[in-house]
Amino acid sequence: MDAEQLGVTELDERSVLTTRRLTLAYDQSLIIEDLNLAIPAGKITVLVGPNGCGKSTLLRGLARLLKPKHGVVYLDRDSIASLSTREVAKQLGILPQSPIAPEGLTVRELVAQGRYPHQGWIQQWSQDDERFTQEALAVTGMTELADRSLDSLSGGQRQRAWIAMTLAQNTEILLLDEPTTFLDLAHQIEVLDLLCELNQTMGRTIVMVLHDLNQACRYADYLVALHQGQIFTNGTPKDVMTEAMVRSVFGLESRVIPDPVAGTPMCVPISRRIRERRC
Repeated sequence: MDAEQLGVTELDERSVLTTRRLTLAYDQSLIIEDLNLAIPAGKITVLVGPNGCGKSTLLRGLARLLKPKHGVVYLDRDSIASLSTREVAKQLGILPQSPIAPEGLTVRELVAQGRYPHQGWIQQWSQDDERFTQEALAVTGMTELADRSLDSLSGGQRQRAWIAMTLAQNTEILLLDEPTTFLDLAHQIEVLDLLCELNQTMGRTIVMVLHDLNQACRYADYLVALHQGQIFTNGTPKDVMTEAMVRSVFGLESRVIPDPVAGTPMCVPISRRIRERRC
């Protein structure tokens, strides 16, 4: 069923994922309520906000991993609920928080699972499957570890293996929940640079949750600040990252200045100890 049949005629054609009055909950606990959001196509969107504000829940709702209590998620102009699991998986890949793999699985076996949506009863493993798997291992720096068990890897190496699986899926849309978790600073930048390259050279639409506000400003085209299950503000990093937003959303005093390297907004937090010393 398309958008017009569902009574929505003004979906933004520049958006690949759109929510209309989306309400998400766990049991009777509302997390996201009446949320309207349009994810711009071909851009990097970053969700920011304090713990418990609904970032991960929203990502799960966008990926159809959590059924809405109310409202609709549209993938292009179709209700995502009307599409088959295989159709969704061919268009949209997700890396959740703290994913779990079967014990004893190797890196190569994990990454190969990203190709399952492209296989069927007749067509099994293909040359494309092999190519995308090898490319995903290469770009994440996991080729030399391909035959290692996931259980034997460090936290950062396991995170890169999961990212490789998501890339092997070869979808136009990537949803990543804290993709830099467990990574040291060098590998954080390496992963974010990789995602930026996928966006710029291949036109991938990327939506990710990041806790580091300055990394969010550096890599995002579009920033969404969530607070208590609602969008507090959204737009370009320059428009969103303000001292007033940081104060209201995070309860933190700060100074927002130009990043001396990237020129994007940079948030410098002011701790209570520093405030007291200045007084």
